[in-house]
Amino acid sequence: MHRYRSHTCGELRASDVGTDVRLSGWLHNRRDLGGILFIDLRDHYGITQLVARPGTAGAEVLDKLSKETVVRIDGKVVSRGAENVNADLPTGEVEIEVGEVEVLGAAGPLPFTINAEDGVNEERRLEYRFLDLRRERMHRNIMLRSAVISAMRHKMTALGFNEMATPILAATSPEGARDFVVPSRLNPGKFYALPQAPQQFKQLLMISGFDRYFQIAPCFRDEDARADRSPGEFYQLDIEMSFVEQEDIFQPVEKLMTELFEEFGGGRHVTSPFPRIPFRESMLKYGNDKPDLRAKLELVDITDVFEGSEFKAFAGQHVRALPVPDVAGQSRKFFDGLGEYAVEHGAKGLAWIRVGEDGAFAGPIAKFLTEENVKVLTERLGLAAGHAVFFGAGEYDEVSKIMGAVRVEAAKRAGHFEEGVFRFCWIVDFPMYEKDEETGKIDFSHNPFSMPQGGLEALQTQDPLDVLGWQYDIVCNGIELSSGAIRNHEPEIMFKAFEVAGYDRETVEREFGGMLKAFRLGAPPHGGIAPGVDRIVMLLADEPNIRETIAFPLNGNAQDLMMGAPTELDETRLRELNIQLRKPVVAKGTEK
Repeated sequence: MHRYRSHTCGELRASDVGTDVRLSGWLHNRRDLGGILFIDLRDHYGITQLVARPGTAGAEVLDKLSKETVVRIDGKVVSRGAENVNADLPTGEVEIEVGEVEVLGAAGPLPFTINAEDGVNEERRLEYRFLDLRRERMHRNIMLRSAVISAMRHKMTALGFNEMATPILAATSPEGARDFVVPSRLNPGKFYALPQAPQQFKQLLMISGFDRYFQIAPCFRDEDARADRSPGEFYQLDIEMSFVEQEDIFQPVEKLMTELFEEFGGGRHVTSPFPRIPFRESMLKYGNDKPDLRAKLELVDITDVFEGSEFKAFAGQHVRALPVPDVAGQSRKFFDGLGEYAVEHGAKGLAWIRVGEDGAFAGPIAKFLTEENVKVLTERLGLAAGHAVFFGAGEYDEVSKIMGAVRVEAAKRAGHFEEGVFRFCWIVDFPMYEKDEETGKIDFSHNPFSMPQGGLEALQTQDPLDVLGWQYDIVCNGIELSSGAIRNHEPEIMFKAFEVAGYDRETVEREFGGMLKAFRLGAPPHGGIAPGVDRIVMLLADEPNIRETIAFPLNGNAQDLMMGAPTELDETRLRELNIQLRKPVVAKGTEK
């Protein structure tokens, strides 16, 4: 028999009754019923119940062991009997009569329980992540991640893509975030940058003639943490294609995402095909460029309705309305609750009206509306008896953000929100440029290396704020999964695009000379995208925080509490790297 096991803890069935077996695993739980010990033994594959009778050698050993001790047991498979079957376990029809027990790895006092989600704080969980990963939910999430990545590789290969690796030690790249840098011992005073994305390398692979590339790529960005973004390191399914237009990118990616979410989404319905929503339309209807389409409500721009109005709260403001059907009969608590929610998201308040059975408007601002206002709002918003309308007013960006959040919350509270679905969309037609409100300077709004729609002619003849890029995002349930673009592969168009944003030719040559050299030696039209693996798994696992789907994440301060990273280097190592530290000055009275 094998030194450690003849079977796994998830393998035995009723057909194995009478078999002598050897199992190894962790002591998951223990129950003492009148001197008879019932032990749940756990390994990667599942749980098997052990039974140790009083007076046996096995019972004496098991009675003294703490939970999470690793043991090897020899015993015989017996039937539990119909009245004791555990239908929740695949092994629930059998148990093991324990004979010999060998301790393989003793466990001391545990910092938290493993066999229950007991509300331990996240810092503690990350400090003992190897224990946290033994929990069923975390183990399931990591195995889901493994299966999803495996499926990605299989599906991408089936779609005709070739998996290739790109460098980890590289030059800094213009991705918009801070780089993590690595000092070069052999090149004193110089640094590598860990790649924020393999952007330039994957484009160079297209210029090299490989046509269809993919990679499960590690990316490194020195960014602050948030629920859908892990600080430091993340993974993306990096994709690039040659001789393509925007729709040529959409087709294989849409097929891939649909199949992944149907396969691993637990039966939740997946949108197909994905709607294409222009950026400006998304901002107006949903208040942001990552709309949660599970909310079956839309915002309406009614700024023109109140131009010149004597109603001071709306006069001279950007005004957005949110019509909500079938809620006019709700209590005042419903309306006040949404108002409080809006205030929490930065609003000064939330104006509203409701439409009665006779079509008359009622509510706090109804008396300020003229007959013409009522007529236009009724027609524009499609109002009928039972509707309520919520209004936000202020600066465009501010109102968009606030009312975008109110839209989703109102849908949830009013029963206009779909549960158990994945609602995908493409956001397209991003503006190439935006104006800084303080300086008036024109700058890139999204990706400076995207091909402008209309090419060189658009850059030469259009107002920069009207120029659109061949840029696109894929969004699911209000989460941005990736950004992508058709690349600008023509040097003269690139020079002009940067000139519009205030960069002279010499600066572009100096900063991006390597790519320009490649573009001048036969570059095909190409484009790509990079869906985030971590966010995909977060959605599939129905987890609110991305760290719940990563085996060993950093905490919110970009620290590894388990391994103690980041660490200081001693003076010998610093000298070897030709580095002298300049520590930040600490103001008096703030020392720790």
